[in-house]
Amino acid sequence: MAFPSTLSRRPPDDKTGGRISPAAFPISPGEIPVSFRSDTVIIGAGQAGLAMSHCLTRLGVDHVLIERGRVGERWRTERWDSLRLLTPNWMTRLPGRLYSGDDPTGFMDCRDVVRLLEDYRQAFAAPVMSNTRVIQLCAANGGYRIATDRGDWFARTVVIATGACDKPCVPTITKRLTDRIVHLAPSDYKNAAHLPKGGVLVVGASASGIQLAEEIHRSGRNVAISTGRHVSVPRSYRGRDITEWLDLCGFLSDERRPDADPQQLARQPSLQLIGSENRRSIGLAELSRQGIRVLGRAINAEDRHMQFASDLDTECAAARERRQRLLARIDAHIDDTALEAPEDPAAWESGYVPDNPAGWLDLQAEGIETIIWATGFRRDYSWMQVPVLDRHGEIENTLGATAAPGLFVLGLPFMRRRASTFIDGVGRDAEHLAPLIARQLNHPAGSLAA
Repeated sequence: MAFPSTLSRRPPDDKTGGRISPAAFPISPGEIPVSFRSDTVIIGAGQAGLAMSHCLTRLGVDHVLIERGRVGERWRTERWDSLRLLTPNWMTRLPGRLYSGDDPTGFMDCRDVVRLLEDYRQAFAAPVMSNTRVIQLCAANGGYRIATDRGDWFARTVVIATGACDKPCVPTITKRLTDRIVHLAPSDYKNAAHLPKGGVLVVGASASGIQLAEEIHRSGRNVAISTGRHVSVPRSYRGRDITEWLDLCGFLSDERRPDADPQQLARQPSLQLIGSENRRSIGLAELSRQGIRVLGRAINAEDRHMQFASDLDTECAAARERRQRLLARIDAHIDDTALEAPEDPAAWESGYVPDNPAGWLDLQAEGIETIIWATGFRRDYSWMQVPVLDRHGEIENTLGATAAPGLFVLGLPFMRRRASTFIDGVGRDAEHLAPLIARQLNHPAGSLAA
């Protein structure tokens, strides 16, 4: 049977070793014409998409990855120059790949991560369609139609692996500030030399915010940081890296509770850590000692003024309690397993006692010309025409499976476990989802699904 040429032509893939095989498939009257087909389409070719691709390849499930840019695009273009992973190299575990370099306790920079992902992709010839933007996803004919700027696909199953760091989540108070202030997100920042002259206010004190505040201050600028809820931890504790202890004691493997509030989970701040060669700690105490002004939560703005909450002391006390609960859990693991680890009582105190600055601040009088909003990210699914979004615009899912048959998601905060957005954690989530996808396809490997 002959089909139209638009159905049988090969998609414009890029060095995938011929693994993309969109066989022509018949279109019955009334069906939506498409150019290509695959059993599974994975949207996104970062660590989440590649991990899923590896798992499906291992199970023999036909699939393709559609990527708006290049493999690991956000690591290439949306990270600042000096950024390093917060986890040591040995924790960059992906399905079928363990770290094999000569610096297991070091921290990869963005170039290293891109090389890691490229090497991983090539190792199993992941079928990636690069530089292809998804325009629309909708249900069609018992599966899904994925419209892109390089042709339309039909797939019986889809995995949304576009990640957690999508669009900057910037508070609405920015609209009340004078247009003389330059507003940036961490994804816009490259280095201090590219900033306008003058002081900088960093809003948000998770890992990104504190690292940027310190780097910009060291460039010779006046810097202030606004902080609300945060988690302060030491870089090393009782002779090991803190992330190693978190891995050993099961903290990173904590499973998501069925009754958990997804919005509360999404708002959990990242640990105040920095991946540095000298393995140093970073937090509000260190920033304050360097001369960085620590302010409370930004709650209001008007023209050139910004208002900060008066609960900084309360937030710091809560952060200290979180730190101590975390260290107590590590101590309990050490005791239960009889591991030898030297005591470290100094790590139990954050060392920062705020003087509780609050009220209105005149940004112009302080010489602040730039605000960096390190206030997290939201996901933009405006291209998705499948009714699986909650009232906040996030994908409702149960451990990665949505209510729409055959539609899955990977790489969201605390999706299955606390480490679901980590390179290591996303791989384990992919290993769980792959057999479920195979079962949805009635593939023999679906019998592996729990």
